[in-house]
Order: sequence, then C-alpha cells, then structure tokens
Amino acid sequence: MIILGIDPGTAMLGYGVIERTGPRLRAIDFGVISTSSTLPLPKRLEAIYLALTDLIELHAPAMIGVERLFFTKNVQTAFAVGQARGVVLLTAAQHDLEVREATPNEVKVATAGHGGAAKEQVQRMVQAILGLAEMPTPDDAADALAIAICVANRERSVSRIPIGALDRSAVTPAPSGMTPYEKAVREALRRERLGLDQAGHSSRLPEPKTAS
Repeated sequence: MIILGIDPGTAMLGYGVIERTGPRLRAIDFGVISTSSTLPLPKRLEAIYLALTDLIELHAPAMIGVERLFFTKNVQTAFAVGQARGVVLLTAAQHDLEVREATPNEVKVATAGHGGAAKEQVQRMVQAILGLAEMPTPDDAADALAIAICVANRERSVSRIPIGALDRSAVTPAPSGMTPYEKAVREALRRERLGLDQAGHSSRLPEPKTAS
C-alpha cells in the first residue's frame, strides 16, 4: 500500500510518500510544494492543486494522510492551513482517494512514542523507521512522512500496533517476533534515552572531575 502524507500550508506544503509492505515501511518520495507570496491566493492554491495532482498521478497512492486542523493562537496560520487542507481534500475527492486525519499529538505518539517529542526527535525517529541514510529535511517534509507513518500503521489490519504503546520495552521485554517497524522504534528510543548519536557514540559531555 502506498500512502501520501501531507503537512498542509499555503507558503510551504510538505509531502511524504511511503510504501507499506506487511510490517515494512519505506520512503518513496518526499519534499515540499512552495508558492510565492507575490502570487494572489487563488493562484497559490491552484499551484498546490496542480502539484498534488502530479504527485497522485505519479505515485498512485491508496490513501492520503493529512494533519487535522486544530485550534491555534495564530489565526493567520490557521487560515493558511485550512485553505491548503481544502485543496488537499478536493484533490483526494477528485481521485476517489480515502483521507485519514491525524493530530500533531497523535503523529508524535505514533513515531516518537510520546506527544511531547521535539521536531528533531520526530525527524530522527522517521529516519530510523524508514531506514533513511540522513534525517529528512526540511521540517515540513519530515512532518509529512511522520503523518504517513502514523496513518500506515493505524490502517494495518493484522498485528496492529497500539498507538501510545510503541516503546514496549518500557513495560515488558520485547517479544522475539517483533516487526521491523517495532525494532526500529525500539532501537531509536533506546538511543534517544542513552543520548547516542547516529555513529553510536555518546553525545553527552563527560562529567567534570572534582579535585581530590
């Protein structure tokens, strides 16, 4: 199954295309669709629509995952996200694609194991889960991949992973038959707790020595 994840916005819309084969997830394509602030709003929305149409026709996703609109103190940002979401929903409807929504908190829980994860931590987890050589950038593209991961694992009909209980080692020892996805999440969380960098070396500074 191919899933297109979308992090909506009018200035910059992130997209991430992943493929789920059984328990395995892999990245196919990711990036951003940007529009110029010098263009009138209708033209910016048209540009997003045309770019999304190209992505759908190129990758033929089975469904689209999009960030759910939530209340924010920045009204202007909320309007921009809402306008871009409308284009995403329209494009999905025209291509008869199912749409799945996820809040930012749900996405963080599904990738990093807790809703308070920082953006960089989510990026590292997305890298580990998808087996990428480097952390995905920019942030909008990484967020779109995280949304696609959240939707992909929510849609699994067999051996579904309960959201919010990905770090099973914190409660009970991990079963021997864990999936590659669970292994990647568990290893990334272990590294996060131990403060290890990608090369496996400690990123923490040594404790200062005290005079004897």
